[in-house]
Amino acid sequence: MNTTTPLLNTILDGIRKDYTKGNLNEDTVNEDPFQQFEFWLKEAIDGGNHHANAMTLSTVDSALQPDSRVVLLKDISEGGFTFFTNYTSKKAHDMVSHPKASLLFFWSEMERQIRIQGVIKRLSEKASDEYFETRPYESKVGALASKQSQKIASRAILEELYAEKLKEVENKSIVRPANWGGYVLIPSKIEFWQGRPSRLHDRICFTLQQNKIWQIERLMP
Repeated sequence: MNTTTPLLNTILDGIRKDYTKGNLNEDTVNEDPFQQFEFWLKEAIDGGNHHANAMTLSTVDSALQPDSRVVLLKDISEGGFTFFTNYTSKKAHDMVSHPKASLLFFWSEMERQIRIQGVIKRLSEKASDEYFETRPYESKVGALASKQSQKIASRAILEELYAEKLKEVENKSIVRPANWGGYVLIPSKIEFWQGRPSRLHDRICFTLQQNKIWQIERLMP
């Protein structure tokens, strides 16, 4: 059954773009993929992208159903890419069932994307405590109020829960709740993609070998 409409087809057919803003080759790419990532991230931020640290995290649940959502990169440490969430959330349950995941960065202004595959591990309580301390006060209260991914009848109830927590912790320091903290994705493969004319895109892939050396290869677009 065809569920598309003539109008939608016209809109999608009109989205045509050639990629001309850069190139990527084996001779100039940094031999360390983390340094190459940091270089590209800085260029994205310097170029005015205020969401450059937004990344799509893809996981698989116990029924092998993939799921994706956007989270924020907070650091490159502990051997990988770190982010924070509620330990009772859907993605947290997925990462317990299958601790392999992927990350995707897409920076349209620079015609670049980065794909990362690896293993997920929890950060230490110390690392989670230290990051939680840096969060805005309101965000800390939000972490207390929200039982992430659970069903709720209305927005009004959520706001009521938040108001109750805000009153409860008034004039008090907020300690990180036990059900909230950090994860790190430790990569085994990182691919850098640069859009090029005629869809002949540059793809440089780093694959971690058993000797801990990154193998660098060009992939067909």
